[in-house]
Amino acid sequence: MEYTTLGKSGLEVSRIGLGCMSFSTGGWREWVLGEAESREIIERAIDLGVTFFDTANMYAEGESERVLGRALDGYDRNQLVVATKAHPSMGPEPYPIGEEGGGLSRKGIDQALANSLDRLGMDTIDLYQIHRWDYHTPVEETLQALSDAVRRGEARYLGASSMWAYQFAEALQASNHLGLERFVSMQNHYNLAYREEEREMLPLCANEGIGVVPWSPIARGYLARPHEAYETTTRGETDSYAEYLDYTRGGGPAINERVEHIAEEKGATMAQIALAWLLHQDVVDAPIVGTTSVEHLEEAVEALDIDLSESDLEYLEEPYEPVAVVGHD
Repeated sequence: MEYTTLGKSGLEVSRIGLGCMSFSTGGWREWVLGEAESREIIERAIDLGVTFFDTANMYAEGESERVLGRALDGYDRNQLVVATKAHPSMGPEPYPIGEEGGGLSRKGIDQALANSLDRLGMDTIDLYQIHRWDYHTPVEETLQALSDAVRRGEARYLGASSMWAYQFAEALQASNHLGLERFVSMQNHYNLAYREEEREMLPLCANEGIGVVPWSPIARGYLARPHEAYETTTRGETDSYAEYLDYTRGGGPAINERVEHIAEEKGATMAQIALAWLLHQDVVDAPIVGTTSVEHLEEAVEALDIDLSESDLEYLEEPYEPVAVVGHD
């Protein structure tokens, strides 16, 4: 395993982060795992040197946090980085989560953080992230509430997730102006089939020393197998959010075919090539990799050893066509 820090912060993480969206006690989505299967993947990740675990209060309506917390119980928490998120719309559908419905207001954050700590069975969250932008709460209120959580010792670092670059710049400027804790990371939508973040968000992160931990690094499974085969998988047939993201737009099919070609050439899987491309991007610290099998987790870690030449990178990137921005909601 390789390790790095998130941007200019001192928070060290493994270069592969384990996304926990698929971990549950059953139900919620057709493709989520039960607790025993989830625990097996988490424990194997630790064996492989993964130290960075990312979940959210909305995943499996809180069950992902519970499963992760129970699985990590007994391990040395000083060696692990646990990240979770507060979503700005956690009340009625589509994200029911019990008492959490206050958005990113002070009330919403205080409730969400207390409930996440309880579900995780922890006193402190290493990286507490806002899970999108809250259009109904002044950003200064959100930042003050988050900073207070750090000062209470309930969170160590703060992160953000997908939003417009101007919004993230506004939040960073407000933190500086008010003397509040700054975001140290951006978890954004970025992969070989969706590169709109290269226009503004990634240059902003590089300029501000913000760590980048992309979600959907394998395009929600679209780059893990030939596109015709993907459409017949459980996730391909049932994942409505993947349908919304629609990686078949623009150059998606051609990129998929080129990933398959490079994978055959290098004796790797398509998922490994897609992940290796992301790991070759200087601004990226630790892609958040979701998986439903130990085998796929092991493949993801092996992607760290795949070397892509400049010509490989150009070949993979060449078919990309600009598409409408998606993933901010």
